[in-house]
Amino acid sequence: MGPAPPSAAVTESHCGVVFFTGDRAYKLKKPVDLGFLDFRERRARERACRREVELNRRFSPDVYLGVADVHGPDGTACDHLVVMRRMPADRRLSTLVAARAPVDGALRATARTLASWHARAPRGPGISAAGTQDALLGRWTDGFDQVRPFHGRAIDAAEATEIEARTRDFLTGRAPLFDARIADGRVVDGHGDLLADDVFCLDDGPRILDCLEFDDRLRSLDGLDDAAFLAMDLERLAAPDLAERFTDWYCEFAADPAPPSLRHHYVAYRAFVRAKVACLRHAQGDPRAAAEAGALSEVALRHLRAGAVGLVLVGGLPGTGKTTLAGAIADRLGCTLLSSDRIRKELAGLAPDAPAAAAYGAGIYTPEWSRRAYAELTRRACSLLGMGETVVLDASWTFEDHRDAIIALAHQEGAELHALRCEAPSAVTVERLRTRRHLVSDADRHVAEAMAESAAPWPEAATIDTSGPVDTSLDQALAVVRPHGAEDVWHRCPTMAPD
Repeated sequence: MGPAPPSAAVTESHCGVVFFTGDRAYKLKKPVDLGFLDFRERRARERACRREVELNRRFSPDVYLGVADVHGPDGTACDHLVVMRRMPADRRLSTLVAARAPVDGALRATARTLASWHARAPRGPGISAAGTQDALLGRWTDGFDQVRPFHGRAIDAAEATEIEARTRDFLTGRAPLFDARIADGRVVDGHGDLLADDVFCLDDGPRILDCLEFDDRLRSLDGLDDAAFLAMDLERLAAPDLAERFTDWYCEFAADPAPPSLRHHYVAYRAFVRAKVACLRHAQGDPRAAAEAGALSEVALRHLRAGAVGLVLVGGLPGTGKTTLAGAIADRLGCTLLSSDRIRKELAGLAPDAPAAAAYGAGIYTPEWSRRAYAELTRRACSLLGMGETVVLDASWTFEDHRDAIIALAHQEGAELHALRCEAPSAVTVERLRTRRHLVSDADRHVAEAMAESAAPWPEAATIDTSGPVDTSLDQALAVVRPHGAEDVWHRCPTMAPD
């Protein structure tokens, strides 16, 4: 005797009812008007059923079997059903994640399926319009307006204020990033509602269900935004390691070079959208919704902090170890390092390690050469910031006008500015200058002394003691640059109870 057939069951949502019997599921649209959808007319429900089958066959063609007509006593069609192959409830991704069952293979295959669809998905001007900087800001702003009445009730008011400020900072200078993604075909007609409840991990591969079908505009989005929906949901289910791996796999299969800042931003956006929905449920009397809204807003804030685009100035006199520290910071944070010494040599047509020693203020170290070098440093930093990259700037920063230009740039591009001044005892710096070989910098002890005499005060910079091991200096620097420990955001998420 074979296994018993699945029992009959019924589930209901705000806009539909699903009947389960045997190996089939039948979805009926409710005749309701919810504002964002209107199913009061039978023909509207029929169109929605056929559209649902058409769109979801893009992901799981063997699950969406067709549309069946429901006939009244007189034989005429009075309603319609989406006919589906019934999925085993115990193979639902959210169920497996909650049980801590192994899902890496299925999740990797889901990332591949999603990236494969995005590679051939419809594109065009109408779809691309949803991926602009202004469009994303508009969606965030709508959410801020809807959530504002819940400050201090369902979500912490200070957190909500910081979420809004960080969002606006990120979007301020990122038009080049969003324009480049549109030009690269990254904005597509996607799934639009990818949740762990709607992914089933079968032996022959995952089945992805329930794409957003009632409004085509809501499926027009950046492919990374589409993937971030599931990453956010996995983090909500207290599986941040799975969320990070899924995002990595999606970017691998999609050949997507997105900067970490954008990955974090889209996860934050999806968490905030879900927090907004929880706020609305709280207003309707759901006793669990406030806690969920608060937890999701924390997820959004953590990712916005981690995804903040920054300018890190690492300065100091020759021999203080600023170049070593700047490189260590860039390596730890995975960001771009720009060096004034390298740029100066490049502008002079010299190899980085080619000697060009000269007295202070002479050779390629005249005020005019310095102006050119710092202007080019600022220009390159601006380009990188616009693409969502955090930049570490290695230079002496002894002149106030050079620092003022960077302060203005940070404000213009919505970048966090962190200034670090390296210091070490004179005996240490003198010995370093005496023994170093084949470095980009040409400064010796005499140049260092002359620079110290002309250096403008830099009181706003955090002082980093670089006399000891570089790891010790790095810890001091990271405490300033990443005060929230945001570089490991994926691994610091609190447990949230699933719905």
